[in-house]
Amino acid sequence: MTVHTPTPEGGRIIDEPMSEALSQRYLAYALSTITNRALPDVRDGFKPVHRRILYAMHQMRLNPQAAARKCAKVVGEVMGGYHPHGDASIYEALVRLAQDFAQRYPLVDGQGNFGNIDGDSAAAMRYTECKLTSAATLLLEGIDQDAVDFRATYDDQDEEPVVLPAGFPNLLANGSSGIAVGMATSIPPHNVGELIDACMVLLERPEATTEELAGIVPGPDFPTGGVAVEGHASILDAYETGRGGVRLRARWETEDLGRGVWRIIITEMPYQVQKSRLIEALADLIEHKKAPLLGDVRDESAEDIRLVLEPKSRTVEPEVLMESLFRLSDLEVRFPVNMNVLDATGTPRVMGLKACLQAFLDHRRDVLVRRSHWRIDRVEKRLHLLEGLRIVFLNLDEVIRIVREEEQPKAVLIARFGLSELQADFILDTRLRQLARIEEMTIEKEYKALADELAALQALSLSPAKQWKTIGKELELVRKALVSPRRTTIAEAVDASAYAPVEAFIPREAITVILSERGWIRAAKGKVEDPSELKFKEGDALAFLEPAFTTDKLLVAASDGRIFTIGADKLASGRGHGEPLRLMIDLDESAGIVAVLAHQPGAKLLMASRAGYGFIAPEDDLLAQKRGGRQVLNGELLAALRVSGDHVATLGENLKALIFPLAELPEMARGKGVKLQSYKQGELQGVTVFDSEQGPEWADGGGRRRSWPDWKDWLGKRAGAGRMGPRGLRKFR
Repeated sequence: MTVHTPTPEGGRIIDEPMSEALSQRYLAYALSTITNRALPDVRDGFKPVHRRILYAMHQMRLNPQAAARKCAKVVGEVMGGYHPHGDASIYEALVRLAQDFAQRYPLVDGQGNFGNIDGDSAAAMRYTECKLTSAATLLLEGIDQDAVDFRATYDDQDEEPVVLPAGFPNLLANGSSGIAVGMATSIPPHNVGELIDACMVLLERPEATTEELAGIVPGPDFPTGGVAVEGHASILDAYETGRGGVRLRARWETEDLGRGVWRIIITEMPYQVQKSRLIEALADLIEHKKAPLLGDVRDESAEDIRLVLEPKSRTVEPEVLMESLFRLSDLEVRFPVNMNVLDATGTPRVMGLKACLQAFLDHRRDVLVRRSHWRIDRVEKRLHLLEGLRIVFLNLDEVIRIVREEEQPKAVLIARFGLSELQADFILDTRLRQLARIEEMTIEKEYKALADELAALQALSLSPAKQWKTIGKELELVRKALVSPRRTTIAEAVDASAYAPVEAFIPREAITVILSERGWIRAAKGKVEDPSELKFKEGDALAFLEPAFTTDKLLVAASDGRIFTIGADKLASGRGHGEPLRLMIDLDESAGIVAVLAHQPGAKLLMASRAGYGFIAPEDDLLAQKRGGRQVLNGELLAALRVSGDHVATLGENLKALIFPLAELPEMARGKGVKLQSYKQGELQGVTVFDSEQGPEWADGGGRRRSWPDWKDWLGKRAGAGRMGPRGLRKFR
């Protein structure tokens, strides 16, 4: 990277190209976001803000046995000493660490209002108090024993840990999520007992496969419970590659009210789904008739979740009702799995289950070795002092004489007994009462115990096998401290196709779809016998009238070549003026409506552009699931006609007509099509499809239907210029 230094003449002004300046600064910003904000460390599972919060609380001695302190005090300590960002973001991170519905193993013991599953926010930091949980102390254990590296804080006034010792695999236990620049992470929480069991397998057999580990860790374990219905093969693939997803459903049960009456009780919510918003969404489905099987929803929750869903009819099976709601609402969600983390070198990587657990074990080994060296250093210093005391007890009278009579007792002691300066200072600082006979026995006992400990520590630091064995013992103790039953049930993958679609339960009633010129759409019951009696807003008039059924899907063709799909059961009642069509579909303001048709499975449409091109499109391929519709024709759409014959008649703006067999048109789902009729000037004005046995019809200037008995005189090849049409032909019927 080129570094530009300020010129003496320009002072602080740096002359460099704008593109280079922007790219360098954006790259620095992106790297900062990735490494210092959004992605967690694979070793302790934390982003910097969470690590700093826990370390600051540790420094404040807010252990589980201590009294809680105001969160404002903690936030101020974190912001002033370690994390120079806004207090709101720090408090939000602290609150999340305390929420038992967000963290599988909460790391902060919060006292006060820390929010709830309804989505209500926590009370202000001046009202709430906090301290560390026992799980957090396991993550911090050994941090004062040189277990990890430290670095200078942002203002060089103090030091902060680069990573925490992490007594258990917190990355997978509590999960993590974040969005950086160009990458993101999404890791679901797991059961720590299962994770430690998987670690034990890796300690015994490092060559164990992910499939073996997945037999121990069958899937995520969310704090809010629920039922995972993704299937073992899909979860195994996510654990292998580090990418995938998990379908999570609410847990429900049927409550029998007698006499064939029943209702559904929701007892557990999908992870990160707010209960209040879910209830609003279900009520909205009922109001807009999008959930025809659901009659009512209400919240009877107290401390436990209890959502009551009442069916519209007792004849519906509970499983069918729930399957329909799983597809329509957040009673089923898909939690993405993207195990993108920072490895031990700070490099972003996507890791699978085995790689994450192995990285944690390697970190625990580093922590163990560093703590062992720290302890060895302390034990050796203590043994050195105790050796000096042992010399004192062997020569007690002489030591007392030297201390009483010599002017420089320290120098004499060093010369007389070969002591070090440290030992001499320790002896001179020792009180006389500690030189009693009983103290001599205590010192000998301590010396022997420390000597044995030193030998064990030195053997441990030199033996990888003993190190892994010690790590296993430590993990067993952690497992006993944090063990808890699995909350999320791992179920078999559900085949939703086994259940009838929601549309199958919509009553089939005849309607007439009415679309006005200004784009207001509604559905009148039955058949409209006299369109002239229909009422519209002032200045508006009828544009399209299409008979259909409430179970139909409507195909709305727009002039920009897109086809939109609307459920006929979702149209407003025909008693009023309806509602704007543009509220139901994403239709451009410049585009107009060309046709409105009730979808017929297996049918085909003739798509023709104003430029004179066209093709045959299967209706089944035109159905769109999104509001934006499906782009079918490239160009300006002139007509979308249902194919019900064997010949095509076209009419240009030059009033020349051409008739050719329908078989000459290709069948395709999208494109520009082939030329229908050629023009030196002008464009296509009209097109129709007819049966050769009956012949085509056209409308004269007065709107009267006219037959075309000699239509074969205009018969030709597709893309021909045609000949002047019958007198009065301006459009087809």
